Amino acid sequence: MTTSLPPGPLVDDTWLAAHLDDPRLVVLDVTALLPSPREDGDHRSASGRGTWAERHLPGSRHADLTGELSDHEAPYHFAVPSPEALAAALAGLGVGEGVEVVAYDSGGGIWAARLWWMLRAIGVPVAVLDGGLESWEAAGRPLVSGDDTGPVPAVRPVTPVVRPDLWSGIEDVAAVSRGERPGTLVCALPPGGYDGSVPTRYSRRGHIPGSRSLPGRGLQDATGHILPEPELAARIGAVLDTDDSPVVLYCGGGISAAGAALALTLLGRTDVSVYDGSLEEWSKDPARPLELGS
Repeated sequence: MTTSLPPGPLVDDTWLAAHLDDPRLVVLDVTALLPSPREDGDHRSASGRGTWAERHLPGSRHADLTGELSDHEAPYHFAVPSPEALAAALAGLGVGEGVEVVAYDSGGGIWAARLWWMLRAIGVPVAVLDGGLESWEAAGRPLVSGDDTGPVPAVRPVTPVVRPDLWSGIEDVAAVSRGERPGTLVCALPPGGYDGSVPTRYSRRGHIPGSRSLPGRGLQDATGHILPEPELAARIGAVLDTDDSPVVLYCGGGISAAGAALALTLLGRTDVSVYDGSLEEWSKDPARPLELGS
């Protein structure tokens, strides 16, 4: 394929409706379920396949971030699989060489952004449907139900073109936090998760020392669409400027951080990575410091 179908990291319902039947395009519903914690340590997550089966875009398939699209050998949830394992899982969804992806969800866009970041990191052309399922439905476009998508076409698995710069590990984050290497840590959790004033599903409350607060949900409007560029730039500019580079994003499990990564990418930032283990990994080690308050 010489040109990419999606015009950029984000597409709207009009674009997707016009390309929905293109055989080069696979549409993936990435909805997952992650209830708010009732108490500290209350981590409950589940596949969103049932939600997808209730109503979804015609022809879409469910991509399970709690299943084949995560590394279950890792010590934290939603861990990104190896590039080869990810390519194999994608092939099972009909995503192979010469195939491009539009991801969406019914959970505010962060799950779709997570898959977008994962696929981007291995060179698969991918975009996110702005506003997700809700925007499609609000435009009066058709939805279908049922969990039978028919046979998945056989594809040749993609050959990963790996971009390790898109991910940061725990030691990278620790070095930035201690000021031993350049970078700015940014927490994409809601304010209560950042300052530790609400229960956390992880081992301990708080944020990594030296990090700034940029809630991922605050980069969307009330309908779940990413803010228009001037508003987005203003919102992010209140926290980051061009000298704050590189930017290392984290949250609880690398999901909201991917949503913030999408927003920064839309503004042209190319110096962004996501800490995959995020607070779930960090908080498990009592030797890793956490700060409370804002």
